Amino acid sequence: MWVCLTALVFLLGVQGWPATGYADRLVLISPHWEGIKFEFEEAFKTNYQRETGREVELEWIDVGGTSETLRFIQSEFKNKPPGIGIDLLFGGGLDPYPVLKQADLLESYTLPQDLLDRIPPSLGGFPLYDPEYKWYGTTLAGFGIIYNKAVMKLVKLPLINTWEGLAEPHAFSWVGSPDPRKSGSAHMAYEIILQAYGWEKGWQIITGLGANARKFTNSASQVTKDVAIGEVAYGLAIDFYAWAQVDKAGADKIGYVMPDNLTVINPDCIGILKGAPNREVAQAFIRFVVSDAGQKLWLLSKGSPGGPQRFQLNRFSVLPSLYDKVKPQSTAVQFNPFAWKSDFIFDSEKGSNRWTIVNDLIGTLIIDQKQYLNRAWKSAMVDGLNTKEIRRLSAVPISENEAMHLAREKWQDPAFRNRKLNEWTQFARAKYRVGLRPPLISWTRLIGSEWFTLFSMGVIILGLLYYTGRKAA
Repeated sequence: MWVCLTALVFLLGVQGWPATGYADRLVLISPHWEGIKFEFEEAFKTNYQRETGREVELEWIDVGGTSETLRFIQSEFKNKPPGIGIDLLFGGGLDPYPVLKQADLLESYTLPQDLLDRIPPSLGGFPLYDPEYKWYGTTLAGFGIIYNKAVMKLVKLPLINTWEGLAEPHAFSWVGSPDPRKSGSAHMAYEIILQAYGWEKGWQIITGLGANARKFTNSASQVTKDVAIGEVAYGLAIDFYAWAQVDKAGADKIGYVMPDNLTVINPDCIGILKGAPNREVAQAFIRFVVSDAGQKLWLLSKGSPGGPQRFQLNRFSVLPSLYDKVKPQSTAVQFNPFAWKSDFIFDSEKGSNRWTIVNDLIGTLIIDQKQYLNRAWKSAMVDGLNTKEIRRLSAVPISENEAMHLAREKWQDPAFRNRKLNEWTQFARAKYRVGLRPPLISWTRLIGSEWFTLFSMGVIILGLLYYTGRKAA
């Protein structure tokens, strides 16, 4: 009997013991939303089984947006330099990849020549893959403004089709923005503003936009939802989130615009992390993502042959030839990005180098000090915003050259960074408080202060002692 049982176990093992113990594995970290993860996982499993005859299991790690994902990877590698048990970073735009490459945290993988030849080296100033093959663009993303037509009509708000328009007084409290420290697409929009308008003018627009923002959300998708329900009239948006709301609510209610010569279309990338435990499976996944089968998942409408089956992804393909192969009526996007023309050339190296310091400036000067900024902005609007006042409220504590120097030389030192963040916080509070109409300290804030609380407790204690003494007498 034991001999028969042993033989049975052996035969089942050879022919494929049910499930997972014998499946190949792939571990991915990604800020992508669930629809992208689902569609690529299901399609890759089918493709992998067909090509290798083996099953594969995918494990997804989600720690938040692009900025949080980058911080997590960097932190994990500090504790585990040889490898962190994760195979691929999938998504997050372009900027994290040069940062990881510079830190030697990405492994090189050269695509087969027939696949590599189909991807252009660059688009509009952006490389679509790394010259040393440490990362590849898998799809493309545009950045613009989503708006609610019904709200604009009801409140009599104008159409805004430039970044500068979001900083105008009539947009006060009607703008939505993600926090760039948590959203890579939001960071990209702010970096575009700084490069399109220059450092000084760019900060004027970012400050006005920050003052006009009703709130800063933790995710980019929340802003498009807020616009769709009328919580705000305008929002910073990456194209595919905006188009998803246009599809859902209808083009008669929701619109989306990419500012002329003031925005970019950049790659959303993938790369193998150093010490990847499942390197061959990771390479197979990259090959699939940039193949026709993978690229159609981005480009085609839900339910189309070869397209996504449950979630429409509304994304561009990085293969120019694919736009001529598919039927226009089956595509989920509105135009071919390789035919889109713009005079604005984005410096991706500059953007990557100063990623963290720009986030820290926006955080300390605008988001964390929003209550002071709003009061200063409202006070200034009473008399009409003039150029001098705009410059004062939009001042930043460092020049563009100083920012680049700090980003390259000193921003990796935690003690130095924290000291600077404290200085910038005081700088912001000081400039926003100047010229405010009294009272500078409200009774609500006074009541919340430590000294007032201690004073109140003292009065109560003395009163109790007096009352107790009178009772005893």
